[in-house]
Amino acid sequence: MPRGGKRGHKGRGKQYSNPEEIDRQMKAQKELEENPGAAEKASDADSDEESSSDDDNDSRKRSGVEGLIEIENPNRVSQKSKKVAELDVNAPRELSRREREEIEKQKSKERYMKLHLEGKTDQARADLARLAIIKKQREDAAKKRDDQKKETDDSKSKR
Repeated sequence: MPRGGKRGHKGRGKQYSNPEEIDRQMKAQKELEENPGAAEKASDADSDEESSSDDDNDSRKRSGVEGLIEIENPNRVSQKSKKVAELDVNAPRELSRREREEIEKQKSKERYMKLHLEGKTDQARADLARLAIIKKQREDAAKKRDDQKKETDDSKSKR
């Protein structure tokens, strides 16, 4: 059976980058980042190398607009691993958005509880008013019970 099933193969085969070419591009990119003036020197060096070797000529030349466009490939930049000795444990680390929001939430809750205990929030005022009404009702109920108890004692004592 042909490649791609009964219908045949569509498209081109995959082309893979040469590892040496990738290394060379990464070195050139690092040099450009470190020294902006090195771009002019590199272009002079490229012209010297092109005249000296034909093998590098194909890899260094860029056709068309390729030389004008700078490609920013985040996957190309290698992550620099730090050694344990270089790590600064005491340095303050940046909090993530979720951690910042969680801390703000806790602080606002603590502020609210403090104000609530002082009786300065609307809910605290409503609670205190409700408690005052309940106290008054209980006092009235206690007075009624005392009055009824006295009346029953008086009526029993009269008999």
